[in-house]
Parts: sequence; structure tokens; C-alpha cells
Amino acid sequence: MAIRWRAGAVLLLSPLALLAQVNKNVLVVTAGSGDYLMAAGGTLAALVDQGYSVHVVQFANDEKNSIGLSPAQTRLANNSDGQHAAKVLGVQDVLNLDQKSGELGQVSSNEMRNQIFALIRYYKPQIIFHPDPWIHYEPDRDQFWIGRVGEESSYGSSNYFLAELGRMGFPGFGVRETYWYATNRPYRPGEGGGPSARFRPVDITATFDRKVAALEELRTANHAYAVHVKEKLEMFGKPSPLLREVNEATTKALIRAYAEELAETIGKKHGFRYGEEFNYNGGGKPIPDYIREHAKPAP
Repeated sequence: MAIRWRAGAVLLLSPLALLAQVNKNVLVVTAGSGDYLMAAGGTLAALVDQGYSVHVVQFANDEKNSIGLSPAQTRLANNSDGQHAAKVLGVQDVLNLDQKSGELGQVSSNEMRNQIFALIRYYKPQIIFHPDPWIHYEPDRDQFWIGRVGEESSYGSSNYFLAELGRMGFPGFGVRETYWYATNRPYRPGEGGGPSARFRPVDITATFDRKVAALEELRTANHAYAVHVKEKLEMFGKPSPLLREVNEATTKALIRAYAEELAETIGKKHGFRYGEEFNYNGGGKPIPDYIREHAKPAP
């Protein structure tokens, strides 16, 4: 939160400002139902254990991620699975904005940006998670577009935007901490993040099993993934003994193996058994000490 200080001015800390400092809400921005779980599920589970309320906004409707279902059936099945997965992780609520998956590049970036800003003003989160738009060679363009609008949350929820929301009782709000994530792979050295971001690994050993349990709830998408993996391996003459048959048990085993390899690979870089990693902004005190020492409570 940017603060301009002039000599002789006195900062008044209103009850709303004090409330903002102790708020324990987290807002997670994601393209699909599984993206944030794979990238940050263990970290979010740990925040839930610390008393944070985690709220998820999902932009795309997952209508294309199934085998043998129509787009409408796929959307309903994946949305239901996503709700169950979020509940297992401990997420407070999921808001699905229901844009068509794979087509977020055709949606107004201003519209999506303003939706995030409005939710920031509503939830007043201390922490926000969103995809990192600056990672290299991101094949999922929905991740890129959501990352692009998400990164503006560091300044765009101020009073300079959406004056109409201020009139409706939702004034500007600055998020203190931002975690930028890459969804399905570790970060490469020096990759991603903004100019002021610093790299932050997180030990998720204690919450890894809950992350996997949440991912296993994505039954419709997981089944499609297992079928595709089996077909590709057989096409190249390298069938997997894990997938002789695609059923619920083998699909769960595949998802656990994928999540475990990713978490172990990241953890090994940082000395953890299981890890996640982020480009991170924030973590300092919201108001500098030289200002706080002259602050007086509002009457």
C-alpha cells in the first residue's frame, strides 16, 4: 500500500485500517479447478491450519476436460469435483465466473481485472495467489491471461479504479502479500516474477497428503488425464504397469505419483521432503516505522 508522507502530517489509524492489518483472508485466483491445487495446495492447507480463510475465484469453466461427456456435462461434473476438492483442502468458498476454458484470451482483460479488484475490495485479503504470467513457455494461455490481470492486484485495487465501488461502500484496499505460482512444473533459475519479487520455497511435507486428497477429488479431469497418458505411452511403445487399466484406483495412483514427483523435485532444491515454490512480493510491515511512531488513533 503506497503511502505519501509530508512533513507535519499526522496519520490517523481508523478502525477500518486497524482491521485490515489483522485480516486473515486469502484470495486465490485460478484459471481452472486444479491449477491452484497442484501449484499451491500444500501452502494453502498450511494457511488454513494457521487460521486463514481461503477464498477461490475460478475464471474458466473446465468444459473441455473430460472423456465421453458433452461440454455442458463436463462443465457441471468438473465444477462439482472442484467444489469437493476445495472442501477437502479447507477452502472457505469457490466463486466460478464460468468463462469458456481455453478462450480467456477473447475476454476483455479489463473486465477480468475489474472482477479481481472488486473481490479484493470485498474480501480484503491479506494474501493473494495468482498464476505467474512471466514464466517461460507456458502452454496454457488461460494461465497467462489470468496471471496478466492478477498481477495488477498489487496496485489496481486502490481508489484510482472503480470509483463506483467506493460509492457502494467498497473503498480501495491494498493486498500485503502476493504469491505468484507456476502450475505444473518447478521454476527454472531466475524465472518469472516482477522486478521486486523474490523467490520463496515452502515446506509442505506436513500438508502434502491433504493436497493429494484434494487433487484426487477432481475425478472427471483425472480420468481424462489418465486415459491420455495411457494412450501416449502405448503409442510410443512404453506402456506403464501403473496404467494397465484405467479405473479409480489406478487414476488415483497416477495423480499421487505426479504430485509426489513434482513436490519431491521442488523439495530437493530447498532441503525439504515435499515443497512448493513461488515468486513472492510483500511480507513487510504495511506502514513504515517512521510513520507509525507518529501515528495517533482516530477519535
